[in-house]
Amino acid sequence: MSVSVKDVAAAAAVSVGTVSNVLNRPDKVAPATVARVQAAIDRLGFVRNDAARQLRAGRSRSIGLVVLDSANPFFAEVARGAEERAAREGMAVLLGNSDQTPSRERAYLELFREQRVNGVLLTPTDLEASAVRRLADSGIPLVIVDGELPGGGVPSVAVDDVQGGMLAVAHLLEQGRRRIAFIGGPQSIRQVADRLEGARRALAGVPEATLEVIELDALTVLHGRDAGEEIARRDAADRPDAVFCANDLLAVGVLQGTAILGEVRVPEDLALIGYDDIDFAQSAVVPLSSVRQPARAIGAAAVELLLEALESEGAAIRHVRFQPELVVRASTGP
Repeated sequence: MSVSVKDVAAAAAVSVGTVSNVLNRPDKVAPATVARVQAAIDRLGFVRNDAARQLRAGRSRSIGLVVLDSANPFFAEVARGAEERAAREGMAVLLGNSDQTPSRERAYLELFREQRVNGVLLTPTDLEASAVRRLADSGIPLVIVDGELPGGGVPSVAVDDVQGGMLAVAHLLEQGRRRIAFIGGPQSIRQVADRLEGARRALAGVPEATLEVIELDALTVLHGRDAGEEIARRDAADRPDAVFCANDLLAVGVLQGTAILGEVRVPEDLALIGYDDIDFAQSAVVPLSSVRQPARAIGAAAVELLLEALESEGAAIRHVRFQPELVVRASTGP
């Protein structure tokens, strides 16, 4: 049976209010009384219910984080960076996986609102979604991770994905590739749309180059594998000679798909580049070129922006933008 505040008060021969003061405002209680109450707490093994206390106070020591795909190592690193920064403030991060599904995203946002978290870090499935706007207008501090709300009314941290797309395709062009395919997920996902826009900009000055857009339902290894097999089945004249994938999971899948049929060699027949530079990229059978994002720094910066919002309601809205970095490995040739 759990020990209550009333039990502690009875054991220490003080009021319930005095026990509450010892727990929350010990400076307002005489030292001798604090010692007596603390002795009773130790003797009875009392553990305070922080969750109930925080709910009564209208706040908690937790932060909600909703990501597009918790199975993606990039988002795992974002979460790690957020957890490390939050831990320094004695706060915990509660992780939700929307699985790129708006209904699941809405459910997590509503759950975090009910739990009265201190704030929410969100990688949205759709920056225009009404659920995102509703949360932003509800008074709960919100930080957009890996994107930015139209109008910029909410703090955000992101990478310049247009620049990242340009880096990837410019590299492929430098390798002499001219039939380029972009493989991505739904373009309602801002990161996918921006990386595709960067690819188009890189191709704008090379009239003989072409761009094929292959849009998949999700950004997973399995979806990438299916796309890789489909490309490998084509006649050589109909195949691209380079593929830029919207993330590394797709690129790993494309590498697997081409290897299954054994008709297409990477990089001899097909140069391949991904995005994120997850650990799998450098350890693939053919190490993958990629566009690196500082995932852990993104998570830490998001918590920093949230802390600024919590400390001052009138704090200026900041948008932190990191620059991507091209990482060249064997999958795109020398």
